[in-house]
Parts: sequence; C-alpha cells; structure tokens
Amino acid sequence: MCLKSACLGALALAMVSGTAFAGALDSPDNMAPFFTDIGMKTMKPMAEFKSAFMAMPMEKQEAMKKECNDAAMSKPYAEFCANVQALGGAN
Repeated sequence: MCLKSACLGALALAMVSGTAFAGALDSPDNMAPFFTDIGMKTMKPMAEFKSAFMAMPMEKQEAMKKECNDAAMSKPYAEFCANVQALGGAN
C-alpha cells in the first residue's frame, strides 16, 4: 500500500510541475541558442551551433550528448543530435 501511495504521489508531482521528468532536449531554454527563429524551426549553421554548444556548461553538454545517444530520446531531435554527434557527442 505504501508503494502504491508513493507512486501516485510521484505521478501527481510530475503532473503538477509539468517538467519534472523533462530532459535537456525538452527544455526550450537549452534549445533556443541553437535556432535562428523563435519557433525553433531553423537551426543555426554548424559554426554558430558549435559556438552555442561550447558556451554551455559541461553538465548541459553531457546531458545533451547522453540524450542524443538514446535512440528513443533523439528521434524527435534528429537534426540537432546529428550536429551533437558531429561535435563528438558519441560516447
């Protein structure tokens, strides 16, 4: 019974907070520097992409690399992850 309550509590918390389980690739604040438009449809050229990526804290870089190496996570971000892989994102 206690486990069931804990699971329901965690689910409720996730639903209330909205982004409790969101990854680095799901955060608009993390992704905005890599796009030329506010709607994040057009990615910046590789030189600018590399500059934005290298300017990020190492923890965010590593989180993005990890998510791009996960096939399920990277699928919606294929173009972005291809650029991360080109910058040495494969572990």
